[in-house]
Amino acid sequence: MPAPKDIAARATQLREEINYHNYRYYVLDDPQIPDAEYDRLLRELQDIESRYPELITPDSPTQRVGAAPLSEFAEVRHEVPMLSLGNAFSEEEVHDFDRRVRERLQVESVEYTAEPKLDGLAVSLRYEDGLLVQAATRGDGYTGEDITQNVRTIETIPLRLLDRQPPAVLEVRGEVLMSKAGFEALNARQREAGEKLFANPRNAAAGSLRQLDPRITAQRPLEFFCYALGKVEGMQLPDRHDAVLARLRDMGIRVNREIRTVAGIEHCLAYYRDILARRDKLPYEIDGVVYKVNRLDWQERLGFVSRAPRWAIAHKFPAQEELTVVEAIDVQVGRTGAVTPVARLKPVFVGGVTVSNATLHNQDEIDRLDVRVGDTVIVRRAGDVIPEVVAVIKERRKGRPRRFHMPTHCPVCGSEIVRLEGEAVARCTGGLYCAAQRRESIKHFASRRAMDIEGLGDKLVEQLDEHGLIHDVADLYALRAEDVARLERMGEKSAENLIVAIEKSKRTTLPRFLFALGIRLVGEATALTLARHYGTLEAIEAASVEDLQTVPDIGPAVAESIHAFFHEAHNLEVIEKLRQRGVSWPTMEKPPAGAQPLAGRTFVLTGTLSGMTRDEAKAALQVLGAKVSGSVSKKTDYVVAGEAAGSKLARAEALGVKVLDEDEFRALLNS
Repeated sequence: MPAPKDIAARATQLREEINYHNYRYYVLDDPQIPDAEYDRLLRELQDIESRYPELITPDSPTQRVGAAPLSEFAEVRHEVPMLSLGNAFSEEEVHDFDRRVRERLQVESVEYTAEPKLDGLAVSLRYEDGLLVQAATRGDGYTGEDITQNVRTIETIPLRLLDRQPPAVLEVRGEVLMSKAGFEALNARQREAGEKLFANPRNAAAGSLRQLDPRITAQRPLEFFCYALGKVEGMQLPDRHDAVLARLRDMGIRVNREIRTVAGIEHCLAYYRDILARRDKLPYEIDGVVYKVNRLDWQERLGFVSRAPRWAIAHKFPAQEELTVVEAIDVQVGRTGAVTPVARLKPVFVGGVTVSNATLHNQDEIDRLDVRVGDTVIVRRAGDVIPEVVAVIKERRKGRPRRFHMPTHCPVCGSEIVRLEGEAVARCTGGLYCAAQRRESIKHFASRRAMDIEGLGDKLVEQLDEHGLIHDVADLYALRAEDVARLERMGEKSAENLIVAIEKSKRTTLPRFLFALGIRLVGEATALTLARHYGTLEAIEAASVEDLQTVPDIGPAVAESIHAFFHEAHNLEVIEKLRQRGVSWPTMEKPPAGAQPLAGRTFVLTGTLSGMTRDEAKAALQVLGAKVSGSVSKKTDYVVAGEAAGSKLARAEALGVKVLDEDEFRALLNS
């Protein structure tokens, strides 16, 4: 029975679509759809052609491995074809593969090698008498591109084999890839140079390997792993695949250390589950595992079918990228005030879970992607990483949807949203008032280096919030012991102790209070500098951005952050409530111009301070006129010793130099 017209038309459409995506993937190194979508298209065509063999054409993608090579490179004819593998997407399909193998071999069990399916570019390396003479891409499996000069730049590929009697001809097959760390470093350089970023390590590896100028390839962090052989002359091969790989390793060829020899298909599946669990910790990207019959004579008996060997199969991982549609874009406010745009998606199964939301990171990323409501997008979810939109399929955009712009005010509290100079993230300025930031602001406010409210830990703050007892930091000073006593693990005595600690915290210092407010980019050292420079909170509140930048060690970003905080009405309301409820501090006398109480004193910093960075501590000392040295001598007045203080502390003790711990150092700065 001939194929129905609609089925024949669909087969033609699929061939054209798959060939187009092959061109994008192999020739342009710019894939338009995720691998999972490509696999679905190919499987649909395979299914049609299996039911209606008369529809198979010589140029069907099912009869080929990849796409034709670029004309800019010389062609290389593979003496032994570089065929690709059949795919399995479920354990049932893997069991079917094993059953077919055992039935053809008429055996009860088969020994396999199991190895990661590396996500890079397949290449063939030809060695003659031990010397690397040619390297080629897979191309269409029969004809590839000559990339010898580029491959010679890859350090993990030996130019000469480590063998005193090398074979006359040895073709090594393997994968050129880029590690995750190398990919991040390359994109950082691309970003700094204002050049196009690569979408993923596979694209970066392919684009780097197929450069016409090998000097560019030499600058890219490419690596190589061997997994098979092609043509061999003048060498007696071992009788098993794992022994072949061991022999190649001895000859200086890099082989993946994750390859294992396993008995039976259940051990293959156990290997799959183990590698899948460790996938995100591997230094390179993989998209599945490969099982190969280990005995070479059995491989020969099994032979090939169409475009793939019968003795091997790729067991693919759940897709990490999928196509879906953006149904809406809104923003979320995080616990630190970061305002993040989020794409609300038509639910799609990706990375083993159903995804309906994906981060868009910030306005710059939205502009770079040009993502809009209604767009078809590629969403990626890798391991525990938050799902993200990585590309827009603009060819599927309908009409002229509007561009998205970040809101000017917080959707949670209505405070102004600002983006500081040099930062990609926009933030809500209502740090003391915003419900989204409430818990973190209270935890910070009560911390030891801020208001120092003993007994008010993270769990208790969460309980107070859950029971509606606090809405901002000022509500701490309206708490009643009987309300606190009703909370979990809080008796009357504990509640009374907490109220006493809260009451004690009312008497503080201006530097501590400024730090407790949680103003972005204002640490302890900056809070101290502000307090000493202005003397009063009112003077700081009234300062302009320009005036703030006259304060030592306060640049444009810090000045803008301080100004935005004190010009948000909601924050001022909370500060006023704090003062009405008894929080106070003595006025700090503004030192005369040029007054430096630590002038002439030499300090040395060693170890790690929990309350400030080394640079902040150094800046705080220099504001007070001190000299900060890198080494201890008899002329040193003080050594400030934090955690894990090293040889400088021992040197100070030997010389009798006064040593200050962190609390003593902080007291000195505040005195």
